[in-house]
This record gives sequence, C-alpha cells and structure tokens, in this order.
Amino acid sequence: MLNIAETLLQWCRDGRPFALATVVDVHGSAPLPIGTSVAVDSDGNALGSISGGCVEGAIYDMCQQVLCEGGPAHRAWFGYSDDDAFAVGLTCGGELDVLVQAVKPSEQQHITAALEEAVQGRPVAVAHIVDGPPGLLGRTLSVRGDGHVDSAIPVHGPTDAVVEEALALLRAGQTARVALGGSGQGCPQPLSVLVHVHASRPRMLIFGAVDFAAALSRVGAFLGYRVTVCDARPVFATAARFPFADEVVVDWPHHYLEHTQVDARTVVCVLTHDAKFDIPLLRLALDLTVGYIGAMGSRRTHDERLRLLRDKGVSEEQLARLCSPIGLDLGARTPEETAVSITAEIIARTNKRSGLPLSQGSGPIHRTVPERSPSRVS
Repeated sequence: MLNIAETLLQWCRDGRPFALATVVDVHGSAPLPIGTSVAVDSDGNALGSISGGCVEGAIYDMCQQVLCEGGPAHRAWFGYSDDDAFAVGLTCGGELDVLVQAVKPSEQQHITAALEEAVQGRPVAVAHIVDGPPGLLGRTLSVRGDGHVDSAIPVHGPTDAVVEEALALLRAGQTARVALGGSGQGCPQPLSVLVHVHASRPRMLIFGAVDFAAALSRVGAFLGYRVTVCDARPVFATAARFPFADEVVVDWPHHYLEHTQVDARTVVCVLTHDAKFDIPLLRLALDLTVGYIGAMGSRRTHDERLRLLRDKGVSEEQLARLCSPIGLDLGARTPEETAVSITAEIIARTNKRSGLPLSQGSGPIHRTVPERSPSRVS
C-alpha cells in the first residue's frame, strides 16, 4: 500500500471509503513485487497497479464489489491464461495472490499515521495480516522509525510478535512476508503477515571528486540513494560540481567513513584510484557491514591494490567482497556509461543476481521472495 501512499493519505483525510487490493504472494514471473496495491474509492476512482495492466479490470470489479457489499477481506488468485489473449490472466506466465478488502473511514486511523510518515520520507513499517483467522485478516499494525506503534490488531492478538518482525524488517529496509504462530512466539494461531516497509533512503558514498563521480551521483540519485561525494581536495569537492549529490564533504575519505553512519544497504564507490586514499579507505570499508564496495582502476591497479591491502592484514575473505575493477563489462567509456556500468553491478549484487543477459538465463525473470522465518524463536 505504500506505493500509493500520497493519494491514499488524502482519501483517509477526507474520510473516503475505499477498497484495497494488495499482492501478498508471487510465483514465477510477475511484473510487480509483493506489497504493491491498487485502491478504488466509493466514487469509482482507481489508484495504482498490481500487474502492469493484465488483471486490472478484474481487480477493479472485485474492489467495487467489496465496497458495495461490505463483506470480509478475501483472497483472489490470478494465473497464466493462454486460451484467450483477453482472458483474466498474467500473460507474463506468473501467478499472483491478492488480498482484497474494504477500508472504512472508522478503520483508516490506524494507517493514516503510517501513510503520513511515508509521504514525509520517514521510515515506517506496516504489518498487514494476509493469512489467518477471519477476524484478523486484513488488520494492520504500523511501526514508526522511532518505535511508536499504532495497531488495529486486537489487544489479545499477536501484537508483540508482529511488532518484533516489523522492526526487524524496517531496520533491514525490506518488504517481506513473515510466518508467525505456534508455541514460543507469543502468537497462539498461525498467521502470515506482510510487512510493507518504507525505509529511509539507502546511502551511496562516492569517494573521489572526479567526472565519473558527477555522473554516478546523478544516476545514484535517480535510483533513490542519498548520495554523498567525499574528497580531501577542497578545490574539487564543491556543491557546484555535484548538483545531484545530497552532500559534498571535504575530508580524507577514511576519516569520513570512520565517523559516518552506514548500514547493510550502504554502497561504497571508490573512484580515486590513488593508493594514498584507496588503501586506508578500503581497509576500513572491508571491515564494515555495507552492501557493496567497489573500486575504480585498471587491472594492474587492482592487482597492486590487492597486494597493498594484503600487506595491511586484510584477509582473503574480506578481499572477496571487493568489486574491482568496478562495474559490469558493458564496454563503458564515458562517465555516463561508466555510471550505468557501476549501478548495474550494484543492482545485481543487491539482488544476488548474475548480471548476465536475460537471454542467456532460464527460469523466472522475477525471482520469488520466500516467506521469511521469524527473527527469533524462543
């Protein structure tokens, strides 16, 4: 639902009844991920998409029906249809499991605060019960980045277990489904909870105020990163040279990295290819829990860089995390092409994919995300 947060928030503020259809499971190739929603209001206005168009008509009808009849939340399944090009089905060959529910004005207060956080760009998670007892199906619980909880789950329900999973996924910046229930989990009945996450923007740290950094900062911003460009040379590290960066820092790279905040989604791009900057920076970066570390340079520079890092005590396990020379082999030459090469590698690494052409692969294009195991079992 957070994919349509801005308009959905306005509907809630207006007290407008609406129906919500949310993708709760995907099998095979499907155009959009779990957590994606469509909403239809009482005037018939539609918002969002869950399939890129191929099942939208059927979803629209279901939403209107649940609004008119006011029935309980229910699940709908859509699969591949090859008998009729216009039949309700996913021509991409995938399968979608969709939860359809009516959201009355009296129930909207529990998601309004979460939608406000998302629209303001602040981190928030909305836990959405998508499988379980009929009385709980479709109920939500939201957790803000500061830990505040707003719940439509009954007091006697599995609130503590759901909050714990929502906080864990919020910290990871990941939307996922979680199976709960059974002894020791504070949840007596089996449940499946879809946690919609709107996380703070992941960080892209670019070291080296060069032309490649200018292009990379632009592409990084386009992909949703909060971009920092850092260089020890004040004449090059200026805001005017990097208008797409969120901040430009004048500091020695390893000093800055040592004192800034990073997490498992942070990407570190070292574009200086100068040993006096690279070695202390990479030695520190390879010891941090970040999502990607890449360094620019020729293969000769790479070999020398590895030798110097080994001399500084960096282990082979740590060196295996280093993407160097940085980027995928696209034949890139210009700064703009190189930025695409680097970000393509970041996307592939983030999603644990090969980076090979899809024409050389097999199986589903969009990998199904398995249901997540609970973060703690006591």
